[in-house]
Amino acid sequence: MTATAADDGRDAVARAHRDEWARVTATLIRQTGDWTLAEECAAEAFARAVERWPSEGVPRNPGAWLTTVAKHLAIDRLRRRANESAKVREAAQVDEVERGRSVGRRAGVPLPAPGDDPAEHESEPGGDWGDEPADGVDDRLRLVFTCCHPALALDARVALTLRTLGGLTTGEIAQAFLVPEPTMAQRIVRAKQRIRNAGIPYRVPDAAALPERLGGVLAVLYLVFNAGYSASGGDAERRGALAGEAIRLTRLVVRLMPDEDEAASLLALMLLQDSRRRARFDDAGELVLLDAQDRTRWDAGEIASGVAVLRALARRPGGIRGPYRLQAEIAASHATAPTADATDFDRIAGLYDELAGIDPSPVVALNRALAHGFAGRPQAGLDELDRLAASGALDRYHLLPAAQGELLARLGRPEAAAERLRAALALAPSEAERRQLRRRVDELDAAH
Repeated sequence: MTATAADDGRDAVARAHRDEWARVTATLIRQTGDWTLAEECAAEAFARAVERWPSEGVPRNPGAWLTTVAKHLAIDRLRRRANESAKVREAAQVDEVERGRSVGRRAGVPLPAPGDDPAEHESEPGGDWGDEPADGVDDRLRLVFTCCHPALALDARVALTLRTLGGLTTGEIAQAFLVPEPTMAQRIVRAKQRIRNAGIPYRVPDAAALPERLGGVLAVLYLVFNAGYSASGGDAERRGALAGEAIRLTRLVVRLMPDEDEAASLLALMLLQDSRRRARFDDAGELVLLDAQDRTRWDAGEIASGVAVLRALARRPGGIRGPYRLQAEIAASHATAPTADATDFDRIAGLYDELAGIDPSPVVALNRALAHGFAGRPQAGLDELDRLAASGALDRYHLLPAAQGELLARLGRPEAAAERLRAALALAPSEAERRQLRRRVDELDAAH
């Protein structure tokens, strides 16, 4: 075996883990009904691939090889369990016989014949062990909807999605969300118990429930993305990988549900936002706002991919312009502007007007007001922000006074702007944001 062949084998395992983990695990869950067994056997199949592929060569169909190995491991474990259970029942029955009790009326597995080994039988454990589900539904789609079932707590949905669908280890998920590994392990265990105890079905919801349930799936994926995209400081590298994982899982949902416009729209939104991730911090680790970012550091490939998705959606007859679609179009307006000054804020303000009609949330109202302010209407934008502040809907949210400060600065009122930015500074959740706000306050103080 040459060093190159070994490297090729290891690379193939890494690719297979990325591409096939969800398929192998989802298939085993359908076949066994046991989430833990499915994950353990899938992991063992990949471990065997690590041992064998570098020396024996990569199978022609890696996914089929892994599924077959994992399936045989699961069958072997289930047979051993059945054998052990039979032995326990036999011991109990012998004890009853010795005590003079009858066992003839007891239900259950018959006593094995002397020397009989259940593992040698050709018959397999009960259940459908075919490679393809009888209803033709992709097992990964069942897994997506089960992991994101509304009966589970939101943090459990996120953890289970990353563990079972994404293939991340419990330690990796714990690191990404900055919680102890035992805490994350318990979160995942409780989620699996909830699925079992509540009888949550392993299936795709029917047509009537699909829109609402798909919305829940997309919300979980976007939450995972934002956890990675918004990471800063020492957490950026660890948590930043979550953004890429969310994009990968959203691509999977889009492939499995190609006619769902909002799934494709979320993918476009993620790609366009992620294209700017590396420019959000400079080489010194300082936060850089959008208008000051070095656009040469933006990922042109992700921008092109996101724009291509939006163009494909625009060509669909009767396409839905839902919240993710509108947010993606806003992100595209920023991403395709050659400079900050060339950004079409009139179009962005119009898109926010449309979004506010669908999602009249306080955060959308804030961004809408800011967009109108940047489109040359700072007083109108500031009036909207002041009304939002008076409502109390965004108390303790640092971006509200920060937005007020920026529009006050555009109105030529640096002292009032600095006062609002100091209020934002007191509320900012991260040190990177606090440092950026301090720099902006210093700029305004120097201006008067």
